[in-house]
Amino acid sequence: MAVQLLMGNEAIGLGAINAGVSLVSGYPGTPSTEILETVAKNNPEGKIHVEWSVNEKAALEVAAGASYAGARTMVTMKQVGLNVASDPLMSLAYVGVKGGMVIVAADDPGPISSQTEQDTRHFGEFSKLPVFDPASPEEAYEMVGEAFAYSEEYGTPVLLRPTTRVCHGCAVVKVKEGGPACKPEGFIKDTGRWVIFPRLSYQNHKKIEERNEKLSHVFSSCPFNRVEGCLKGNLKVRRGVAAGGISYAYVKEILSEDIPLLRVGTPFPFPEDLALEFLKGLDEVLVLEELDPVIERALLQIVGKYQLGVTVRGKLTHDTANAGENSVESVEKDLERFAPEALKEKNKALEDKEKALKLPVRPPVLCAGCPHRASFYAVKQAAKGRRAVFSGDIGCYTLGNAAPLDMVDTCLCMGADVTIAQGLHIIEEDTVNFAFIGDSTFFCLRNYRYY
Repeated sequence: MAVQLLMGNEAIGLGAINAGVSLVSGYPGTPSTEILETVAKNNPEGKIHVEWSVNEKAALEVAAGASYAGARTMVTMKQVGLNVASDPLMSLAYVGVKGGMVIVAADDPGPISSQTEQDTRHFGEFSKLPVFDPASPEEAYEMVGEAFAYSEEYGTPVLLRPTTRVCHGCAVVKVKEGGPACKPEGFIKDTGRWVIFPRLSYQNHKKIEERNEKLSHVFSSCPFNRVEGCLKGNLKVRRGVAAGGISYAYVKEILSEDIPLLRVGTPFPFPEDLALEFLKGLDEVLVLEELDPVIERALLQIVGKYQLGVTVRGKLTHDTANAGENSVESVEKDLERFAPEALKEKNKALEDKEKALKLPVRPPVLCAGCPHRASFYAVKQAAKGRRAVFSGDIGCYTLGNAAPLDMVDTCLCMGADVTIAQGLHIIEEDTVNFAFIGDSTFFCLRNYRYY
């Protein structure tokens, strides 16, 4: 077993290799990009098929075919990419898989480099697929192997939802040597399994509901879900904290062991038995999570179902922020308001030093020598004196909206530069409409949208 300093995305990629993955497909998107790159770099003999697909939908479908043949597969994308892949995702949830499939959808709280702050945990509940939510690079590495095992045992794709700070954070990870030799069995014809007819969907829907109910119990004893700490002393108000993802890591830095902490690593299906055990004997619970109140709502449902006299606080009660990413500082403030007696003693010298080290804000800019800068400038000169609208697209070239270029007037989603310009021109025929598009998006449009 080797010990390596790894970025979270590198840990996920190496975790997939160690789990015996045969195919990794994906579409680049921060904060997920380095996962597939890591697999490619650590695949010298080419035993693993690695590909950037033309889009996330195609990536998921390629992986589905390989999984039908019994191969372990991984698909990588960012949270908005899952929107593109949602068509095959929803059907695949009903059809199921043979070889294990892990779908990595990296969320971007903030957002730091995305157009939405959507929470992939909702996609898990919507598609009825299990969700793993790592709190650190080390845990992300371990979760990949577990996710493959659960995927094959229950015949379902599994979602892995790392967030930006897990994806791009670095930690010392114990990387296992070798791994299972997973030789695909091959595709076996069975129209009653692989052809999604309405009758089959109905039958499989019932099986999925039964499976998820079972998984709720199984996940209650999963090592990624646990209760830490305990109540100490005679307290008038018995308080507890629940957390998931990177927020759990922040809580661990601050919270003393004098208060129970529910750590949720599999937000769906929710570990109800464990949560019920945690809630009994408490009066109030504060939930810390990114981005939406997923854990909070699950706890509220349990409180109502079992008629517990527990007050659940979080985003819905405005005790925590309902937008943006958490930080050690924001979590500390939330906990100080909720249970100041439960915080660890502060290191005053370290606190003063941290306050003194305030770094300047550095906004993102186009790279030196970026060819888009010249294109923007040339078009700006050509359009001088004319009414013109410049429609942009998803990618780093959106940074052309900043001064002094000021050349991106709209940005909606991938490929929308051309169609937005088309819609504008239909209504305002006298306006010059110019669309800027990046190389990868142009390739995607050629292969998917128009052919």
